[in-house]
Amino acid sequence: MRVDLHTHSSASDGTDSPAELVRNAAAAGLDVVALTDHDTVGGYAEATAALAGPEAAGRLTLVTGAELSCRIDGISMHMLAYLFDPAEPELYRERELVRDDRVPRARGMVARLREMGVPVTWEQVARIAGDGSVGRPHIATAMVELGVVDSVSDAFTGEWLANDGRAYVPKHELDPFEAVRLVKGAGGVSVFAHPGAHKRGETVPESVIAELAAAGLDGIEVDHVDHDDATRARLRAFAAAHDLLATGSSDYHGDRKAVRLGDCVTDPEVYREIARRATGAVPISAV
Repeated sequence: MRVDLHTHSSASDGTDSPAELVRNAAAAGLDVVALTDHDTVGGYAEATAALAGPEAAGRLTLVTGAELSCRIDGISMHMLAYLFDPAEPELYRERELVRDDRVPRARGMVARLREMGVPVTWEQVARIAGDGSVGRPHIATAMVELGVVDSVSDAFTGEWLANDGRAYVPKHELDPFEAVRLVKGAGGVSVFAHPGAHKRGETVPESVIAELAAAGLDGIEVDHVDHDDATRARLRAFAAAHDLLATGSSDYHGDRKAVRLGDCVTDPEVYREIARRATGAVPISAV
């Protein structure tokens, strides 16, 4: 069984529509895929409908989820939330606050880039984002279109859009302890996304992750393209020492990044434990 528990569609900052993501996951030989768009569940209906299509029917199980934007002690981090009840009011309200802040934040970054001489426009960024939840990757794509940087990844530096970069603008973000509480209250399972991705900026100390584990965090993402072998070994040992589930996933964004579906995967037993713990929703299959 091949399980990929971290992917994005055009409902946030991926380039595949939710239906395309489902079809591409089946074509990649995955058995289980999680749709974890940033702070939104907007892709659920389309992805679920696509499970009945000939490319995926009987071959793929969909795990619904989201990647929640969090911050602690000035450090930005992401929390993967799986199989929660999307209608639960507390978590719904926080997701809406984060999502609603994305537009003014993106406009602020466009304004800063223009002050720096980059001729990006809000209309260009809005076109790239489409109906998705606008974010930094859409601005980075605009910079690629203008020839300012060669790739989306090249825009995520201190020179441009990285955390505390020259054009960076913060947004409303959850306290991770509150995120763990809200996800659990909505019947979901929480996993700290790419905790050792140092190239993205400052990372959360392991002492804080230990406190999150004591507060109910379910797991950490260990096998991720932004983690080298030494980091994966260290995180796996940390997970074992703190009774945390160790997951793996691609963090797929379609054509926006070079990562492919299934580049990293989760142990099937870990996936089954996530499904067992969840009470807000169940994995969806179409036969």
